[in-house]
Amino acid sequence: MTERETGRLAYLAEPKRLELKEYPVPEAEPGAVVTEVEQANVCGSELHIWGGHHPQVKEGVLGHEALCRIKELGEGVETDYAGEPVEVGDRIAPVYYITCRRCPACLVGEFHLCENAYRYWSKPPEEPPHFHGTFATHYYVHPDQYFYKVPEDLPTNIAAGANCALSQVLFGFDEVGVGYDDTVVVQGAGGLGLNAIAVATERGAETIVVEGVDGRIDRAREFGADHVVDFREYDSVEARAERVRELTDGRGADVGVEVAGVPAAFSEGIHLLRHGGRYLEMGNVSPGQMTEFDPGLLTRKSIDITSAVRYNPWYLHKALSFLTDHHEAYPYADLIDAEFDLVDVSEALQKSENREVTRAKLIPHAHD
Repeated sequence: MTERETGRLAYLAEPKRLELKEYPVPEAEPGAVVTEVEQANVCGSELHIWGGHHPQVKEGVLGHEALCRIKELGEGVETDYAGEPVEVGDRIAPVYYITCRRCPACLVGEFHLCENAYRYWSKPPEEPPHFHGTFATHYYVHPDQYFYKVPEDLPTNIAAGANCALSQVLFGFDEVGVGYDDTVVVQGAGGLGLNAIAVATERGAETIVVEGVDGRIDRAREFGADHVVDFREYDSVEARAERVRELTDGRGADVGVEVAGVPAAFSEGIHLLRHGGRYLEMGNVSPGQMTEFDPGLLTRKSIDITSAVRYNPWYLHKALSFLTDHHEAYPYADLIDAEFDLVDVSEALQKSENREVTRAKLIPHAHD
């Protein structure tokens, strides 16, 4: 019997303590796909997990934002989830969570809230098929896991980010209804914020970005932000709200989107909106971090608040299509500014947390 090839993975044993482990590369069960990881990105959510702040994932194989190449197709797998034929060697983008289609959330069509979403993500690595996360040389796509073939002309460096921030923004904007001639105020110009600028612009909306870090402000302008409210210059909620009103004929923005990940940004959001405005909360994902809030102002202004976690899995297909059509119009190619080998994953996470790099990528096979 031929001995199975082995691969490596980064296991989070406890907050901020990673261990590199090696396991045999599994065979693909019926309906599954075994892949090699071409590129995995360090996402803000990864930093939450690494720091011990995720409410569900406390340990396990890290990594979820990635582009993979098919190594082995399980029995019955002939196409991706859009019906596109796939074969060994094709690049794919996997949705990073499970959609069981049987739990109470799935039964009412809320696939993004699947109760089994993280069924495999937080499993110990010694449990087959081992490769539960994308900070690894290989990644196992389970039978209940959506994946899509990546268009040939979409560069790997750009496509690798599709299955997180962009898919989330597209889903959130549909939930809150961002459309032509809206004014959208974006709180924060990280990965989610930059994608929010691009998507809002393509929908014919005007964008106002609230940010206070020079590099992020520069990048927001490169992504086409129409206006920037620098919170170092406008250093209070009242000052920022007044500036947004100045930019919107005294009304306030039609839509607000919180992607700063700071609790205080949520309480500020309603001050930036017009009466009857819509507010999208996506950035605060760590329960237990509190902020004061003015419910009376919310009611008086009759603002609708929508929150969104993850996305319905077919939005990854929309994200790949969006990038295919628009990636040359925005500096997506410049978002990744640091590259690390898998063995240096702790350094990649630490530098990302310290904001020494904007967006780091791991190349698991760099020195194989």
